[in-house]
Formats: sequence, C-alpha cells, structure tokens
Amino acid sequence: MREMKSDAGLTQESVNHREKIGNALRTAFPLTIPVMTGYLFLGMTYGILMVTSGFPIYYPVLTAIIVYTGSMEFLLVSILLSPFQPLVCFMTALMVGARHLFYGISMLDRYKGTGWKKWYLIYTTSDETFAVNYSAEIPAGTDRGWFYFWVSLLDQGYWVAGAALGALFGSRITFNTKGLDFVMTAMFVTIFMNQWVKDRSRGHLSEYIGIVGSFVCLVIFGADGFILPSMAVILVSLTALRPFLEKKEEPTLEKEQNCENLQDDAAGELHQKGNRSL
Repeated sequence: MREMKSDAGLTQESVNHREKIGNALRTAFPLTIPVMTGYLFLGMTYGILMVTSGFPIYYPVLTAIIVYTGSMEFLLVSILLSPFQPLVCFMTALMVGARHLFYGISMLDRYKGTGWKKWYLIYTTSDETFAVNYSAEIPAGTDRGWFYFWVSLLDQGYWVAGAALGALFGSRITFNTKGLDFVMTAMFVTIFMNQWVKDRSRGHLSEYIGIVGSFVCLVIFGADGFILPSMAVILVSLTALRPFLEKKEEPTLEKEQNCENLQDDAAGELHQKGNRSL
C-alpha cells in the first residue's frame, strides 16, 4: 500500500511538473511571434547570403546554433572570405557584442534562481530575447524560469530554422533581398510601442531617457559609434532614477499581489468544497 501511494505521489508530481512546463510554453509562445517573423525572414537572408557566397549548406545552420549573434553572423561572411586575422576578428566580435554586457546586468535579478536554465538563458540572450524577457509581465502561476527558457529556446529555434530555409532554397530561389533587414527595425518599433503602452504609470520616463540619450549620442559620436555610448547613458540614467521608478511601480505591484491572493483564496475554497463533497 505504501509503495502504491508513493508511486501515485510521484505520478502526480510528474504531471504537475509537465503542466508547469506546458503552461510556461503557452504563455511564452504568443510573445515570441513578432520575433519569429523577424528571425525567419532575416535568418533566410543570412542563409542565402552564406550559400551564394560559396559556403557549404551546413555553415549557416552551424553558425546559427553556435554563434547565434545575427549582426556578427552577417559580418562573419566577409571575415571568413578575408585573409585570416584573428585579432581583427576578436575585436570586431567584442565591439559588436559589447552591448550584451548591459543586457546581462539588467537581467541579473530576473535570471536569479533559475537553476541549470540560467546558463542557457545567458547564452541565448539576443537583442530580441532580452526585449521580450525584460518587458514581459509574467502571469501569476506561471513558472518564471521555464517562461524565460521557452522564450530563449523558441527565439533561437526561429533563427536556426530561418538560416536552414535560406541555405536550402537560397541556391534555387533568386530575388532581390535589398531592404529585407528592415524587418528587424519594424519589429523593434513594435516592441517599443508595446513598452510605451505598458509604461503609462511612470509617465514614459524610461522611453524618454532612451530616445533623448540615443539622439544626443548620435549627434556627438555619429551613426557608426553611438550605440555603446547611448547604452551607457541609458544604463547610468536608469540606475540613478531606479528609486523613483520603483516607487511608481509599487501601486501596480500591490494590485497584482492582491489579485494573486484572491486567486489563491478562490482556489483554496474550491479545494475545500471538493474535499467535503468527497
């Protein structure tokens, strides 16, 4: 009898675990649809570019899995076709990927306590994955770690799938791909507008800091060198204003907590009624 109860408990635990993972997937997937549209089209462009540049069909897929840095992968095409210069390659990769330093700092608290998934989350923190995971309002009852994991895995899957499709059909389909990379710009505008709508309680202060800081750095440093300075300005500004921003968030968090408590109370009452009926 004890063994039967133990087996039943383990079965119920595994069912609950699967439900938790499935619930996180259902919550994460709709938020990655804008990323999917951008990654599939731009990934196909990358796959076509690699194949038409003379590389084997598996190169785009392999680099999409291992490198997984869209802008660096496009640069990688010309780097691989040029004479071997490891220092230049290293410095280029460092400058292109330096913005991820700020992403990592911003996600320290969110990725805390995610266990083994944390390593994969760090590895797959692309621009779009960061934007989704950072701005997402995760519903009560959804596992935070699994939510971040599914967003990261789905986004990488979209990029790999796009690169594979481009590699497979790139040599057979010929069309002018000029301007196709604007898909990513359009996607970032959509993400920004979504964040703008969500940030009404704080008077859009974060968005204004990003706009003004980027514009000032663009004027000072020019189009080729404004990204890192603007990100530094945004990071310093948001860090300095963090106490003010957190005060603005407190009423919203309190409302969410009250809703969570009401849901827990309702679930407890239903559970008690079910036990009484049994």
